[in-house]
Amino acid sequence: MSTDYLQKILTARVYDVAIESPLELAPTLSQRMDNRIYFKREDMQSVFSFKLRGAYNKMAHLEPAQLKRGVICASAGNHAQGVALSAAKMGCRAVIVMPTTTPPVKIEAVKARGGEVVLFGDSYSDAYQHALALEKKHKLTFVHPFDDPYVIAGQGTVGMEILRQHPGPIHAIFVAIGGGGLISGVAAYVKAVRPDIKIIGVQTTDSDAMARSLKAGRRVTLPDVGLFSDGTAVKLVGEETFRLAKMYVDDIILVDTDAVCAAIKDVFQDTRSILEPAGALAVAGAKAYVERARANKKPIKNETLVSIACGANMNFDRLGFVSERAEVGEAREAVFAVTIPEERGSFKRFCELIGPRNVTEFNYRISDAQAAHVFVGMQVSNRDEPGKISRNFEKHGFKTLDLTHDELAKLHIRHLVGGKSPLAHDELIYRFEFPERPGALMRFLDSMAPNWNISLFHYRNQGGDVGRILVGLQVPKKEMRAFREFLATLGYRYWDESDNPVYKLFL
Repeated sequence: MSTDYLQKILTARVYDVAIESPLELAPTLSQRMDNRIYFKREDMQSVFSFKLRGAYNKMAHLEPAQLKRGVICASAGNHAQGVALSAAKMGCRAVIVMPTTTPPVKIEAVKARGGEVVLFGDSYSDAYQHALALEKKHKLTFVHPFDDPYVIAGQGTVGMEILRQHPGPIHAIFVAIGGGGLISGVAAYVKAVRPDIKIIGVQTTDSDAMARSLKAGRRVTLPDVGLFSDGTAVKLVGEETFRLAKMYVDDIILVDTDAVCAAIKDVFQDTRSILEPAGALAVAGAKAYVERARANKKPIKNETLVSIACGANMNFDRLGFVSERAEVGEAREAVFAVTIPEERGSFKRFCELIGPRNVTEFNYRISDAQAAHVFVGMQVSNRDEPGKISRNFEKHGFKTLDLTHDELAKLHIRHLVGGKSPLAHDELIYRFEFPERPGALMRFLDSMAPNWNISLFHYRNQGGDVGRILVGLQVPKKEMRAFREFLATLGYRYWDESDNPVYKLFL
């Protein structure tokens, strides 16, 4: 079967619209990782992503009658632009169904390329179902974003270029996975020509459909997906992409939001380009791969690692969030809650322990007659340092909580530190996530029972696709059943943080 894909990739029609993107050494990151890290710069395509390769190759293989009737796709971003550009090049009609929540910048980009935009539904799934209905009604041809042999072959030309551009030894190629089109094409080509090269997929911890599917031996549908890396937020991978991944993918690495933010910063430092989260996933994966080997006492050194930088359609207003989280993701910031005795000289002693370290955040408020709680962020140089700092504080009599990996602390508490209230009795603390769209916050508030007193509320719009809220609620005991029903029917992800020690310390 690989010879079939080898032929399809070698004869793929992509260069009418795509460039052979550069394969660039990343000097700063390479030095830090003790390996030669290369970026395959698919963010430099005219639509700022690799997606036009597969879209154009699929459309180039359609019958003249199909092209005359036109094509349709469902997409909230990069695939939509690829299809619109390809249709403009071929002089055919392109209908693009996009969720109503799609950012205006992406809608305008598709319209600018001549695509007819139809806005429908709140999610990709809604748009996809509507596109299938329109396909039948208007006899259009559906161009799938990943689960199609011609689309897979088009994306596979990325792998072909990498081997042509770097004929020397390559230890591994890292590829972001959403539906699996890119990794399937790259893997099918590379394993046919250079089977010694490892193909390693990278997914976010909250959108890991391919990782779960490979583990289960069948395609697994996720109940929901994290939307930070929107380009890879896929609940169910393709049938054909799953079949190819089973055959050719050596490993899948999972990374979190902080690691992706750190990777965006790494790419910026070496190229002065800003990738979207999905575009930086492969870079985050390569870093995690090297760090995992170090931790297992089997370090990888002086090897060539290639990361496909697959997209740069980043919303500008998301950069604040990326910059805030990059320091933690790169293990350059540690966050602590420290309890110090409320006595003369103890605050000075604590500051002396911090020493010459660069403090990123410092929040303090008198708490009670015996103790005070300090929320402090510090710059660190590696992942082991927070533990050492914490142990040093404890050794000198300061009770310490390391909050470096605590989502409640990083998202909310650092902006809320201000002491406790005697009025906040019987308080339940819940953290919620909901899709960030106009009116969503008000819908959330409307769904709450009017007699539940809100004792704490924290929300910041950080430019992400997900809104994050921290709520304190005073729910009478006799209404706990109704409250549990409210949680079950709300339809948003939530976490009970009532027992989180950082809440008890500061709020």
